[in-house]
Amino acid sequence: MINWLTQVATLTSVNVRTIWQRKGAASAALFGIAGVVAVLVGVLSIGKGFEHVMEASGNPATALVMRSGADSEMMSGLSRDTTRIIADTEGIARNASGALSSSELFVIINVPKRSTGTDANVPLRGVEPMAFGVRDDVTIVEGRAFEWGKNEVIVGVGAAREFAGLEMGGEIPVGRERWRVVGLFSANGGISESEIWTDAGVLQPAYRRGSSFQSVYAKLESPAAFQAFKDRLTTDPRVNVKVVRQADYYAQQSQVMTTLIEFIGTAIAALMGMGAVFGALNTMFSAVSSRTREIATLRALGFGGGPVVVSVLLEALFLALVGGVVGAGIAYFAFDGFAAATMNFQSFSQVAFAFDVTPDLLVRGIVYAMLIGLVGGLFPAVRAARMPVATALREG
Repeated sequence: MINWLTQVATLTSVNVRTIWQRKGAASAALFGIAGVVAVLVGVLSIGKGFEHVMEASGNPATALVMRSGADSEMMSGLSRDTTRIIADTEGIARNASGALSSSELFVIINVPKRSTGTDANVPLRGVEPMAFGVRDDVTIVEGRAFEWGKNEVIVGVGAAREFAGLEMGGEIPVGRERWRVVGLFSANGGISESEIWTDAGVLQPAYRRGSSFQSVYAKLESPAAFQAFKDRLTTDPRVNVKVVRQADYYAQQSQVMTTLIEFIGTAIAALMGMGAVFGALNTMFSAVSSRTREIATLRALGFGGGPVVVSVLLEALFLALVGGVVGAGIAYFAFDGFAAATMNFQSFSQVAFAFDVTPDLLVRGIVYAMLIGLVGGLFPAVRAARMPVATALREG
């Protein structure tokens, strides 16, 4: 066993030291693998960034109440009487001003993207004063809060970054009028940063919604109070509502997007990976062909076929590892934190987010590179081990 390992170590050392003699083919394989890893990690980081925004938005102590059967706020509708019953339900946390319950209106407006100038759907949310108590992570970072009863809005920092006209002092078209941006706010990286907020009482007549709302966000006394709160409302004959945890609602919204991105990213990486495998095959066949006599001589001196196979595979894996690390590094520095916006298919509105190149994505990319190297080195390794010594000496 020791002799076998010694043979493997000796052959591998020789293989690695002579890579520079095949630097053209080796570089092509290395950078081909690096490109595959960079694209794979880059695409998947979109899903991670989108998922991070949704996870940051979910609070297990906050309940979202919509009309029964509604899958999103866009599909929901609640009367003023219903929202009052919800606010009076036991289990909602309270402060000096009353129950931490915010009845809200959710509409979509068209705002041009800064990057392309094309119109995109941006959510405009009408809120009540308690909205800032329910979402205690919302902080004004520039300007001031809108004044109740006026045509003023505040804009999430993500929306202000991605869309034109949403900077401080800008104006947006709402109905037949233009409303002024008086403040920017952050929300701990959550989806609220992709929204525009205003007074629900002003937004309702602008869109002829009367006194109706679409949802109620309620901050509960504790996460454990959710089930009792849900049971009280869903069994109350006066209302016909659906109650979900805010965290579960946003997790469900992120599932469609992340699944789609995962599928697209894997498909692209698989297609590119096939090309990288052929590159690795070419490199390793070239390595074997250029050293046919050398390998035959070593075989004649007593080196076994097994160590030859393993040494060629290790050379291929070494190239793949270097390529994987290079590709992962490119992906991290090129994509991590890159700001973008994409469609949330549940609400048909844009969500601003940043690409998130996580450690697990980097590891996944490197593992994929090693798999490419393993497949690319296997057949040349077997060929080198099976070649008859006498034939190899003549070919060399």
